[in-house]
Amino acid sequence: MRTQKRLTEAYENARIVPFTDESSFVFISDCHRGIGSLADEFTRNENSYVHALNHYYSNGFTYVEVGDGDELWEHPHFKHIKDAHYDSFDALKRFNLDDRFILIWGNHNNFLRDPGYVRDNLHVYRDEYAGTTHDFLPGIEPCEAVVLRHEITGQEIVVLHGHQGDFANDQAWWPTMLGLRYFWRHVHAVGGRNPASPAKNAYKRHKIERHYTKWIERNQRALICGHTHRFKFPRDGERPYFNAGSCVYPTKLTAIELTQGTIALVRWRVVADARGSLRVAREVLRGPDPIGGFDMREQRG
Repeated sequence: MRTQKRLTEAYENARIVPFTDESSFVFISDCHRGIGSLADEFTRNENSYVHALNHYYSNGFTYVEVGDGDELWEHPHFKHIKDAHYDSFDALKRFNLDDRFILIWGNHNNFLRDPGYVRDNLHVYRDEYAGTTHDFLPGIEPCEAVVLRHEITGQEIVVLHGHQGDFANDQAWWPTMLGLRYFWRHVHAVGGRNPASPAKNAYKRHKIERHYTKWIERNQRALICGHTHRFKFPRDGERPYFNAGSCVYPTKLTAIELTQGTIALVRWRVVADARGSLRVAREVLRGPDPIGGFDMREQRG
């Protein structure tokens, strides 16, 4: 019941974002940008990530980061993450300057709930060597959830990270964070798994997904989230639960695209062509399907 309550609270307090059949959004979750160390799983997919963001920027998409973009539980000093991933943040800055960046916080970057933390770490960048301060992501206002609302049909799509109600990562997040920061991240660097993470615990992952589906059934709203690291696109007859997956798979990252009135699950990865040259390729895994087909009000009526 706690998960149902927390999801509903997030929905009721969500930022409303209007969209039409001409809108384009891309949803990417769980980048877990670290400091470039052995435990930083994002680094192996960073080239694919930057290439994907450049593609989405050039094609007029709004970028929605669906939580856990930065690994603030393991690394409390945000400046070290910025320094390690200059190209990624340079791409994000372009979206922000065009007002096409929506930042949702998850459990691993829940410090972004604090406006003071955001002001000190995201709005500006301090060059300690030069002794100067520059704009970084000026005006960015992270939120817990957004509701995409179709301007014509009124269809709503709820977008949030998905940790809401996951006890170890929500109500008891502080001791979980300390365990990760001072123990599990070192074990992780040599291949160990943290049992508190749904990404590493199949039983917990499936339990959380059942809670998502129950909330969708009760509230008649489509849901896009992350948290479990398992990408998901509903099959025929399933409730409209979409999961963007993550950027920390060994060889790929996944995303949800909402554009031209359709929704699709895509994958970006490095592939070799016939001559042995490497390139970053986009592959559609599911869809595109009309977004109106996931309007549960129509199914109910």
